[in-house]
Amino acid sequence: MRLGVERLISDSKLLSELQGRRTALLAHPASVTRDLTHSIDALNAAGVRLSAAFGPQHGLKGDKQYNMIESDDFVDAQYGIPVFSLYGKVRRPTPAMMDTFDMILFDLQDLGTRIYTFITTMLYVMEACANAKKEIWVLDRPNPVGRPIEGLKLVPGMESFVGAGPLPMRHGLTVGELALWFKKQFKLDVNLRVIEMEGYVIDAAPGFGWDTQRNWINPSPNAPNLSMARVYPGSVLLEGTTLSEGRGTTRPLEVIGAPDLDFNQILREMRRLAPACLDGCRPRILYFEPTFYKHQGKLCQGLQFHVEDLEFYQHLKFKPYRIYAIALKAIRRLYPDYPLWRDFAYEYETSRLAIDVINGSPILREWADDAGAQVADLESLLTRDEAAWKAESSAYFLYR
Repeated sequence: MRLGVERLISDSKLLSELQGRRTALLAHPASVTRDLTHSIDALNAAGVRLSAAFGPQHGLKGDKQYNMIESDDFVDAQYGIPVFSLYGKVRRPTPAMMDTFDMILFDLQDLGTRIYTFITTMLYVMEACANAKKEIWVLDRPNPVGRPIEGLKLVPGMESFVGAGPLPMRHGLTVGELALWFKKQFKLDVNLRVIEMEGYVIDAAPGFGWDTQRNWINPSPNAPNLSMARVYPGSVLLEGTTLSEGRGTTRPLEVIGAPDLDFNQILREMRRLAPACLDGCRPRILYFEPTFYKHQGKLCQGLQFHVEDLEFYQHLKFKPYRIYAIALKAIRRLYPDYPLWRDFAYEYETSRLAIDVINGSPILREWADDAGAQVADLESLLTRDEAAWKAESSAYFLYR
């Protein structure tokens, strides 16, 4: 398999189209080739003289640990080019930033989950390129969780930095495919080109979207492995709750826990509410003490959902969004007065509860809080949204 950037640097015809043009690069730590050469260095070695670089959330170097810490602009010490932050004073490139290039290469590794902000940054850059009549090439990379679709679609009017458009939580597209969808969805008059991967077989075992022969490089500090990527479409919901998602531990965004809840009871209630909800994974009771963030220094009991062992992990049956939704429902059933929803400014949104921003609507929260609402009620909404997105998104598949 060859990534988009690998195809570019090895194709003299593609490289010739960059000659004489001021070219920028949007990248992060996972923007590497197979031999772990960063795209900045690989492009320079191939004769592409970059005029600027851009970094998304967590920065070009990935040095910002938490997900709401801004990065500053700086000058790259090796190449002497400006590096602009798109998660600092601005989240959209300014006219001055746009003036530094004629075309921009987008080379970010995504996780396949709507809330992961790199795809919102891609949309913002596409919009800026449309306005400034600049060209954008998306150097495609794998969707590490493959084609399965899951979750409620974002409701119009609920757009945010973690909700670029009416996507379900787990969208099943690569960044290149998403770029094509963004162009059509938002009617962008932008000069877009997707440099496709070569030999990418999406959903092929054992990686089911990810080539397990390649090194995993954290695209963000709390995305340390493929297991996290698989669980993330569900575990990210916890960012809008008082429950720990494992930040401050060695398994961030793979667990759920709290110091004052009995997760043995919660697991039993989950199985009672939805007997098939844990198909495709293996749950395990665990204990952990976060070293920072929620419940710092407190012993938490919780659950980890294991998806590594291919004897138990079943790619098409594993439904992380449903698992975490059922867990929230079980907690509400067992602990009706528990202060579950966290009220704080989340990704620059101050007028809505974080859980609603994350989910893209208040539907999940209202369902969990409603004592009379049944699992089947949520399931009918999920089935509707997933079927609609499956029909819509398949038109943009580059890998079949």
